[in-house]
Amino acid sequence: MAAFAGPVERILSRDTWIVSGAVLLIVLLAGLYTVLGVGMSMSALDMTRMAGSIGEPMAMGSAVSWTWGYTLLIFLMWWIMMIAMMTPSATPVLLLFTALKRRSTQRDRATSLSVTFLAGYLLAWMAFSAVATSLQWLTESLDVTNGPMMTLGSRPAAGAVLLAAGLFQFSSLKTACLRHCRSPVHFLTANNRKGYSGAMRMGLHHGIYCLGCCWALMALLFVGGIMNLYWIVGLAVYALLEKLV
Repeated sequence: MAAFAGPVERILSRDTWIVSGAVLLIVLLAGLYTVLGVGMSMSALDMTRMAGSIGEPMAMGSAVSWTWGYTLLIFLMWWIMMIAMMTPSATPVLLLFTALKRRSTQRDRATSLSVTFLAGYLLAWMAFSAVATSLQWLTESLDVTNGPMMTLGSRPAAGAVLLAAGLFQFSSLKTACLRHCRSPVHFLTANNRKGYSGAMRMGLHHGIYCLGCCWALMALLFVGGIMNLYWIVGLAVYALLEKLV
């Protein structure tokens, strides 16, 4: 039995390394996509260099025409940026899920089930990205957002978003969602489901809690600049530390 345990443990630990490597690759590719600003008129580096003060009106040329193609680009920008920002904070839960599956009767599918769990988690942020895209279109239509720079050009509007995000940090909903994100073991064991559909549902369930915890933080991108790298990195680090501390 002991001779058998060694190879098994090595195989099981390999699942963790594979999942960790996959997460790292996903974050790097999503981050690169975001930095390059694929399909946008400027890269995130250019927009970061040109960023002004919060709520500062900026004249950056004519408004962008919201064609279906441009809408899809904006949606992909939001979703891939969310993948880069929020996947790191989901990694501890994902590795716990992997450990749970590799000690179950589904151990031979632990890696693929973990990827499915992550896909479910990212579906929640896909929904957020669709809403964010709609809000960006609305604010640009109302001439509140500077289209090319993708930031609120009104100090009252920026202040209102900052105030709302700050107040939400002290709300009961924030507290409940953050408690879930900080202590996922009970969720994973109490809601453990078999198969790929079960993994997808569990990932989506966790993603909804994470979204409930962090949506207000992500809304701050409208204030600092949707593609401002300082805000992107700062908010991603804050979201990660908030769940770990």
